[in-house]
Amino acid sequence: MTEPLGPARAALKQTKLRPRHLLVGVAVLLVSTLLSVLLGAAELGWQRVLGEIVAQLTGGVSPLSEREAAILWQLRVPRVVLGVLVGAALAVSGAAFQGVFRNPLADPYLLGSAAGAGLAATLVLTTAPQAGGSIPMQLAAFVGALGGVGLTWVVGRSAGRDTATLVLAGVAVGSFLTAGQTFVQQLRVETLEQVYMWILGRLITTGWREVLIVLPYLTISAFVLWTCARLLDLLGTGDEEAAALGVHPGRVRALVLIAASLATAAAVSVAGLIGFVGLVVPHLVRLALGGSFRIIVPLSLLFGGAFLVTADMLARTLLAPAEIPIGVITSFTGAPFFAILLHRRRA
Repeated sequence: MTEPLGPARAALKQTKLRPRHLLVGVAVLLVSTLLSVLLGAAELGWQRVLGEIVAQLTGGVSPLSEREAAILWQLRVPRVVLGVLVGAALAVSGAAFQGVFRNPLADPYLLGSAAGAGLAATLVLTTAPQAGGSIPMQLAAFVGALGGVGLTWVVGRSAGRDTATLVLAGVAVGSFLTAGQTFVQQLRVETLEQVYMWILGRLITTGWREVLIVLPYLTISAFVLWTCARLLDLLGTGDEEAAALGVHPGRVRALVLIAASLATAAAVSVAGLIGFVGLVVPHLVRLALGGSFRIIVPLSLLFGGAFLVTADMLARTLLAPAEIPIGVITSFTGAPFFAILLHRRRA
């Protein structure tokens, strides 16, 4: 049996996730979630909302009216939970893409999922403007996102088997699908505002339906990616050294990309194209705690949910009763971070 090579042996000894790291992540997520539930555009009063939560837990008398309780439990709380799931999905997918391509600048939209979802959503909105936020719209975006990734995979595999070829295929496919989206938009300019608002991203829910759409896909994807975290550490040492330990690099990459693309497609289908979450969150975890994916993957789930929930809280409250598209908030945060990151890499 072949002995593990030096870098591969080092990868096996990477720092594991420590309980205190997990506790910090859970605490940050809980605090951001609670703040988002307490604060909102509807003037319910954070003390009364807190009293309603306590009443539900203890069986006491609620300080909210029936209408106010409906606003809280059928609008605000589902939206907060949806934000947690979407943020977690985008962040963990970004971590997976960064591991597969061994590049901290990779994000979940690298292989054409955003362009595919954008084209599909634009087709639905231009042919049936009233379908915004409906199940056909969400299904079209989901299928479009997976279709964009699938087309990239086919094009990339036809030209080569290395990750660089796959990235170039993603650029080509993304450009082609984006051109198609622009062409469709020009055919029905009266729907430009709807398309534009979807592209900027929004967490809009009228109940728990969207939560139930995202939850199973995120659960499956998170389980697969967490299981593959150790293998991503080994891939970081190089394909030859990983293969010396019995790892099949091609199969691992395919499995990770499928799981990450599934989570991304589910997130995009209900929230639109929210940028920078999958880039910023995994990289912050890496900077703070090191490069092991056994740390990055689980903490990206927690901090990704916290990040997007906080961004959505700001989007709802900064200009209340008007609402800022959540993609604008994440871009305000992510774009400067991206510039700083590029400067650090150059240095």
